[in-house]
Amino acid sequence: MDKMNLTMLTDFYELTMANGYLENGIGDRTAYFDMFFRTVPDQGSFAIMAGVEQLITYLQNLKFDDTDIEYLRNKKIFSEEFLEYLRDFKFSCDVWAVPEGTPVFPHEPIVTVRGPVMQAQFIETMVLLTINHQSLIATKANRIVRAADGRPIMEFGARRAQGYDAAIYGARASYIGGCAGTSCTITEREFGIPALGTMAHSWVQMFESEEEAFRAYARSYPENCVLLVDTYNVLKSGIPNAIKVFKEELIPRGYRPGGIRIDSGDLTYLSKRAREMLDEAGLEDCKIVLSGSLDEYVIRELLTQGAVVDSFGVGERLITSRSEPVFNGVYKLVAVEEDGVIIPKIKISENVNKITNPGFKKLWRFYDKATGKAIADLITTNNETINENEPYLLFDPDHTWKQKLVSNFRAEKLMKKIFDKGELVYESPSLEEIREYCLAQVETLWEEVLRFEKPHKYYVDLSKPLWDIKQKLLKEHSNY
Repeated sequence: MDKMNLTMLTDFYELTMANGYLENGIGDRTAYFDMFFRTVPDQGSFAIMAGVEQLITYLQNLKFDDTDIEYLRNKKIFSEEFLEYLRDFKFSCDVWAVPEGTPVFPHEPIVTVRGPVMQAQFIETMVLLTINHQSLIATKANRIVRAADGRPIMEFGARRAQGYDAAIYGARASYIGGCAGTSCTITEREFGIPALGTMAHSWVQMFESEEEAFRAYARSYPENCVLLVDTYNVLKSGIPNAIKVFKEELIPRGYRPGGIRIDSGDLTYLSKRAREMLDEAGLEDCKIVLSGSLDEYVIRELLTQGAVVDSFGVGERLITSRSEPVFNGVYKLVAVEEDGVIIPKIKISENVNKITNPGFKKLWRFYDKATGKAIADLITTNNETINENEPYLLFDPDHTWKQKLVSNFRAEKLMKKIFDKGELVYESPSLEEIREYCLAQVETLWEEVLRFEKPHKYYVDLSKPLWDIKQKLLKEHSNY
């Protein structure tokens, strides 16, 4: 899965800037970059962090082979000194990241890179590509899982994903977000995600009759026989044939029916009638699976209308995050270091949402000790500490009169060190552990934050020292 050399998967300007840094004598100057995102997809309140394990794999395998060097030489714009630097390239940056599965919020650093500017700048494209994609899909999956209200979600989107990597890593991200399994077989082999699936309409069409198709499937897979009942007519043939086959092929052999799947039509009405028909036949334990162009909005509407369903299969609208298919993470320079002194840098814009938070920082999450619920996140300078034994004044960095004095709290540093001078110092949790952690962390958020429509804003505040640094830089650059 991760054996391909992806070093050259980068925006070309990363290479031209690196060459320019070297020619101008600042290639080894220490720089600090933050990755953060500006808005949550689907007008939600939070996103789910994902993709760190693949980022680790990428950084561990950074190397320029002879083919890469020759390609760049033929561009005739890179110096031989730069090409020799690439030939001997060894990643030597420090990297911090928020662990996968953590709920994250706009404008807080979720990845920080410190190291020679040539290196820290160069990896921008893959940092963004990896974290943006998987965080987008994990976020969408978590929304769909929450909409299903405890009913399992199966990710069925491989055939509609934007390429094979998107199918594979999208399935991984979906599992982090809470999905129960995937139709994408390779992800079970690579990541241990349960591979699930039943039959296509073509299976039914390949036999002389729907009943014969169901019988053949039941004989081949009696232990988990789920029949697709909407190839011809759900109520007039699909369900009656399924009931007949369950009773004649499975039950006499000591098996119970796995379920039926309905993939089209009025899913609410059909699921209600299906449940009635199955129960009347004494098959109360037969499950009903619904699929077909579903997302969190459709699922909530189905359940509001009284659909009777045990699980959902969700495809294209999950794997592509169709309602909002872009996660707007960015990667910005926030500081440089000279003679051991960190000098904060800021990006200013007339669009206030694009103004960056300067400096080398820490990210904290405050939890109420009494309820276990998250109160707010706090971004501080890197040398600040939080004393949990004293009240702490939180204030909105944009509307500073909005203040809250918190006590009886626990403050947790969210970012973990992943690389130290290019050496991996982090042990990735198993995918199952990440998934369980994600679901537990989402539970720490208040119901108001979890709302789909107009959720309560979860506050990400700046410490007073960091706020002062930001205001100072804004004033210094106000004359430009």
